[in-house]
Amino acid sequence: MLKPLSRKELIRKFKVLGYSGPFSGGKHQFMIKRSHKIRIPNPHVADIDASLLKEILRQAGISSKEWEEA
Repeated sequence: MLKPLSRKELIRKFKVLGYSGPFSGGKHQFMIKRSHKIRIPNPHVADIDASLLKEILRQAGISSKEWEEA
């Protein structure tokens, strides 16, 4: 079960999964793993909602189980 998390924690987990960055992009920063590039939400006061996290993981091809183990 996915739950909301901070942007800092999102970045930490993607680094554990082998992504590098974040790097500055146009409107959003991004992280890279080989040729795969994912956009990272901009910093906000609130945590990243579970539904947005689910969409980011879908685009990255990361399963919920793999995410929980990171």
